Amino acid sequence: MAKVSINLATGSLQKEDIIVGIDLGTTNSLVAFINPDKQPLVINDAGKGVLVPSVIHFGQTGDITVGNEAKDYLTTDPTNTIFSVKRLLGRSYKDIENYQDFFSYKVIDDDTESLVKIKVGDKFYTPIELSSLILKELKERAEHALKTPVTRAVITVPAYFNDSQRQATRDAGKLAGLDVLRIVNEPTAASLAYGIGLNPEETKTVAVYDLGGGTFDVSILQIQNGIFEVLSTNGNTFLGGDDFDRAIADYWIAENKIDKATLESNSELVQQIRLKAEEAKKSFAHQSIFIEKIGEIWCTIDRAKFEELISGKVNETIDACRNALKDAGLTITDIDEVIMVGGSTRTALVKQKVAEFFGRAVHDDVNPDEVVALGAALQADILAGNRSDILLLDVTPLSLGIETMGGLMDVIVPRNSKVPTKAGRQYTTSVDGQVNMKITVYQGERDLVKENRKLAEFDLKGIPAMPAGFPKVDINFLLNADGILKVQAVELRSGTKQEVEVKPTYGITDDQVEQMLIDSITHAKDDVAQRMLIEARTEGEQQVYTVNRFIEKNREHLSIAEITQTVEHVKALQEALTGGDKDIIHQKLDELNDYTRPFAERVMDVAISHAMKGKSIE
Repeated sequence: MAKVSINLATGSLQKEDIIVGIDLGTTNSLVAFINPDKQPLVINDAGKGVLVPSVIHFGQTGDITVGNEAKDYLTTDPTNTIFSVKRLLGRSYKDIENYQDFFSYKVIDDDTESLVKIKVGDKFYTPIELSSLILKELKERAEHALKTPVTRAVITVPAYFNDSQRQATRDAGKLAGLDVLRIVNEPTAASLAYGIGLNPEETKTVAVYDLGGGTFDVSILQIQNGIFEVLSTNGNTFLGGDDFDRAIADYWIAENKIDKATLESNSELVQQIRLKAEEAKKSFAHQSIFIEKIGEIWCTIDRAKFEELISGKVNETIDACRNALKDAGLTITDIDEVIMVGGSTRTALVKQKVAEFFGRAVHDDVNPDEVVALGAALQADILAGNRSDILLLDVTPLSLGIETMGGLMDVIVPRNSKVPTKAGRQYTTSVDGQVNMKITVYQGERDLVKENRKLAEFDLKGIPAMPAGFPKVDINFLLNADGILKVQAVELRSGTKQEVEVKPTYGITDDQVEQMLIDSITHAKDDVAQRMLIEARTEGEQQVYTVNRFIEKNREHLSIAEITQTVEHVKALQEALTGGDKDIIHQKLDELNDYTRPFAERVMDVAISHAMKGKSIE
């Protein structure tokens, strides 16, 4: 007997699971779907509100709270409450080191090139894991409201996001139990929500100004025949409404003469001031002065002062608009529409400055918090094949990537990428003097290559013998419209080059593709756990190797006690590497780094002073 899915919320028949649109935001996230009347709607589950705060709280007993309830812990338990995790997605510590004081939780600085980790209690989390908890909450709210399983989604990202950040977003979706059909640029989604681009006859050039809680970008889109092309994008992934809040908070701190020591010893007060500043900012939509107190601290500010404090940041966004136009080779008169996205565009000064710059009224009648999610739902509807008026280019059925250390799959072309396409990443060697690199190409959605389909293997030979980490190897995937994949590896310093051609879809049926996708979702949690353990072990092994070499070459500059203690820390790390607990490995890595950092910096200073005298040490 055939099974028929019925949506209990709407009574409509469903051929297959609903596809939702998700706006994974820095401050708030939300989920939308297309209702039976073919209109995009945001989901408000059980009266909790449309916006789900992108906040996660870890309780003492291991319980995890996400969203509205978690927000309450920002002031009462800040060190165990994570916010603005989108700022950390796909980033290394080097990217965020100047913003460390913004976070009330511990962001681990273990290696300036490594992706950041967050420490909560004795556990270590990646931004991917944390983002997956937010996505899981959205998934559950959608399922509860729609009374139907939700396993497929379109997730939006800023156009400014790089490849690493996009892949991290995909991974987070997978870990949350979602098959991420497409990562869509937020400006594209916003344009769709305004109906711009739905008419295939229409040709328009659109500026999308997106100022959210933690990210800003302006994108210039050309829309022709239903195809969205990003002509240019500019902005700052560390600029947003959070900075407006910060400007008010800093003003109050200065006005009340609160010293640094007080702030450092009282993280609860810092969060109270931050949240009160956000309240003040929002109040200017309907009043011109804000007067409140936190204990004995006066929190007073008027709209004119607020606009003075944020004018520098707003002008930065206008400069970005200017640069985006320049990069696109356009002038203000070429822009047909200006769309406002993000809750921070409610600020009157922002609207005023943007309208003045572009010399036209801006589109702001769709709720700026909801516009991206609504557009994502429209994009999901297009992917479901429910709209014939939008051109959907052919896409790759499964992800393509290469094997990296520990047998992990590193995706270079994610599934559902439009073809033809070109994508690449840069790699390096892991051992001193390495002259060959084996490149193995795989197709599939699992984190471990052994679970995926091997397509090709070749050796890049003749890499110059250099210390580990010095060679730069670009690996590029070029996939043409016929599904022929060309994989190219080039060592940039020497020009050594090798390439191979494969047909990734050969010999694989639609049913097999479907099974591979189902397996990837079913095993997502176990796969990610294995990936993280392997990554922790790889990082630990690299650190043991690096520290041992450092001691060997710099013994004369170290005390006996420093060497002895370092050896003890290395042994503890090596012991942790034999176990299966990634948190213990990270803990021992953290302890080794904390212990060695002071004298490593001292030795570096000695090296610099010797070099300045015309001498050198290793």
